[in-house]
Amino acid sequence: MADSKNHPNRRDVLSTIAIAGAATALGGLAAPAFAQARSLVIISNESTQEGKDAFQKIVDDFAADTGVDVNLSFMDHEGHKTAIRNYLVTAAPDICFWYSGERMRAFVQRGLFDDISDLVEKEDYAKPLGGALSAVTVNGKQYGLPLGGRLYGNYYLADVIKDNGLTMPKTWDELITYGEAAKTAGLVPITIGTKEIWPVAGFFDSLDLRINGLDRHMALCAGEVSYLDPSVAAVFDHWQELIERKFFLPDSTSYTFSEAAALLGRHKAGFMNIGSYVEKEIPEDQQSNLHLAPFPKIADVPRFEDFTVDSIHIPANAKHKDVGREFLAYFYQPQNLGLYNEAKAYVPARTDLPPSKDPLINEQVESLKSVAGTAQFFDRDTNPDMAQEAMKGFQEFMVFPDRREQILARLEKTRMRVYK
Repeated sequence: MADSKNHPNRRDVLSTIAIAGAATALGGLAAPAFAQARSLVIISNESTQEGKDAFQKIVDDFAADTGVDVNLSFMDHEGHKTAIRNYLVTAAPDICFWYSGERMRAFVQRGLFDDISDLVEKEDYAKPLGGALSAVTVNGKQYGLPLGGRLYGNYYLADVIKDNGLTMPKTWDELITYGEAAKTAGLVPITIGTKEIWPVAGFFDSLDLRINGLDRHMALCAGEVSYLDPSVAAVFDHWQELIERKFFLPDSTSYTFSEAAALLGRHKAGFMNIGSYVEKEIPEDQQSNLHLAPFPKIADVPRFEDFTVDSIHIPANAKHKDVGREFLAYFYQPQNLGLYNEAKAYVPARTDLPPSKDPLINEQVESLKSVAGTAQFFDRDTNPDMAQEAMKGFQEFMVFPDRREQILARLEKTRMRVYK
């Protein structure tokens, strides 16, 4: 609970009412005006102590600056995933945290998140957010503010690339040249661990966004495009070429994400297509050597990327929406959002925040400036049942590319069932 010592207590309120009544009895003299205290209820799913401390400071400063009585609760991250489905309907706070993409859209479609396009326009957030604004946009309207998250791309150690005479590829043809040269140098061109199935979804996204663009990718994720469509076949054509050229880590299903990432730090792999959290898997003395390159351009489409973004929202059933907007504007000031993202080691959605202490985050912020739009990651953007079956199929395809037709037929059957 934020400090409320400057707000009137119950005794003050009763005293004011008594004075007003006495004044009326004495001839209708004007009663002293009393402004009702403003309040705000916030539920956060923040799990790290650093994140909690940063957000608490921002809330305390807001309360001190505005006189708003803030009730802040931190909820267990996993428990919150269940709780939000109930409290948005039965006892909505004024501010809550959630995820962008499909998970946000599911609540928007049920009318549970407030349209805050007025705030976005008033504060002119479109410019500093750029392509990241799409993460919280449904049918041209905004239902939250993107905070920060993880940017996906090809992460590499500069000395590995330099010492082996390689160049990070910018086009598909350059990727093929790079991969063959990396193999000749004794490196795994693209390290990936698929024991946990989610990394394959990121690679699928990278290909699909480069070949078919964001709108088509999101239509596929929404169940509007068949897995037997030629646009999907084009993705698998490119993917299969890389598999058949043996560019990926052999026996990738035996490696976890962390184990595959460790090959970067041991100078045994060229790059990893993954999120920015890969930095934690690199030895500390190597982290300053870690850099990001966008996935190579394939088709003539703008640059789109996976940028998994957490977001902040005003529930549709909130009682204090005006105060909620006031808090969002305060929290979203560059110095405050910067404090929060720095504590969480997030890549901020806003590109005009103070520089981070981490050079790799600053590099990613610069990279975001040229992104035309963002997806959230396959399993955040599509139906959970569809995502699970698709990721199993992607994993199988990397080991048995000759099963491609059967895999895609199975995925199409799942799509027809899930989106019937």
